[in-house]
Amino acid sequence: MTDNKPLSAEALTNGTVSRPPTKTAAEIAAEHDLLPKLIPHLDRHLIFPLLEFLSGEEVDDSEILKAKYELLKQTNMTDYVAALWQKMNDSDEVPEEFRKKREEVLQRLSLFQEETTKIDELLGDESVTSNLRSDKVANLKFLEQTHGVTTEMVDMLYDFGRFQYSCGDYGNAAHLLDQFRILSTDNDKASSATWGKLASDILTTNWEVVMEEVNKVKESIDTKLFNNPLAQLKHRTWLIHWALFPFFNYETARDLLSDLFFSPAFINTIQTDCPWILRYLAAAVITNRSRTRNTGQYQRQLKDLVRVVRQEGYEYNDPVTEFVKALFIDFDFEEAQKKLGEAEEVLKGDFFLSATADAFVEAARHLISESYCKIHQRIDIKYALFPFGSHLYSMMHWLIVSQRPLRAPRPQPRRGREVDCKPDQRYAHGRQTRLSRGNGADESPCEFGLSAGH
Repeated sequence: MTDNKPLSAEALTNGTVSRPPTKTAAEIAAEHDLLPKLIPHLDRHLIFPLLEFLSGEEVDDSEILKAKYELLKQTNMTDYVAALWQKMNDSDEVPEEFRKKREEVLQRLSLFQEETTKIDELLGDESVTSNLRSDKVANLKFLEQTHGVTTEMVDMLYDFGRFQYSCGDYGNAAHLLDQFRILSTDNDKASSATWGKLASDILTTNWEVVMEEVNKVKESIDTKLFNNPLAQLKHRTWLIHWALFPFFNYETARDLLSDLFFSPAFINTIQTDCPWILRYLAAAVITNRSRTRNTGQYQRQLKDLVRVVRQEGYEYNDPVTEFVKALFIDFDFEEAQKKLGEAEEVLKGDFFLSATADAFVEAARHLISESYCKIHQRIDIKYALFPFGSHLYSMMHWLIVSQRPLRAPRPQPRRGREVDCKPDQRYAHGRQTRLSRGNGADESPCEFGLSAGH
């Protein structure tokens, strides 16, 4: 039976207490790697950038090569797949199967181009498109009577778009699938084409168009699948994962997608089917602190985030969500600081969040200091320095600037450097701040503690 007796003071002072070994940054990132959870909800072409990201990390290159090969060998990217095979087998020769498949792909490409030339030219003619209306049936009838366009010719656009996508020609794939949607009356194929165009636009990093397609997919899920809740759940899960690409690569999308993810239908999907998305939602909300000008909206999102993290703590947690829990639920500042260090390593090892790691850490440090000041009436300023790891006067400058909208009372003489944080009756969420300088204070950063006078 485990001995649960409290540790003696002698054991603590002599350092004889056994402590768990400290994990390295690579071990922390590997332990909380979400790639196995993300892959089932992404198209194989969208998975490829995630594998490319791993190539720059401390991962066995041979394993990455093998994963790329297995991922793409079923596509029409024959030249690239052949090159991967050569690297894997350290060979200059290309197997006959790759040469044969390459010839087949080129033959099919030539056939598709021949079959779709007429309808492609018609849809590019302004004199023709100006006569098209919102009624797809009427449009198809008009083109059939005046230009001999058939349903088979329209479907050929869809097949050619899928073929180009499989070849890795995402720009032409997006163009063909968009043309197909203009004329097709097949709802299932039109929905599939919308998903294909969304993936193509993501892979060409055309973020403005990506956001338009995200909205189209969302509307399709809400309207065409309203009588099938299970299908809605599945499709929303896919959309959430695909939307991570613009979420952290397109600044304008951050607020729009945050609102979408916090909407009742999508937050329920996250809680039900993919709770690991809370990492990305938490990172977005915390980094939004320094971006958003709408304080009310930010506070609502932060409140919703804390609520969901509290509810889903039994289902999913990682250093990012544990930081939120420590700071806003447990008010454990020492634990929050510890989890922030781990969260930084997790973010640096995450494909979607690596570029926001520094912004996240900076915003999180400010939140620690703000929360600490809100619940203490008086603190020694040295206890607020540790989260920033900055010079004393830099910290003082930040406190002064952050409190500028409030009127501070006239300072009274007091020994040491202190910050008094007391509620101001004139401001519901305000506080008065006083900075005073005295003797014997050290300017170097010191440990964050809770021993200040309360």
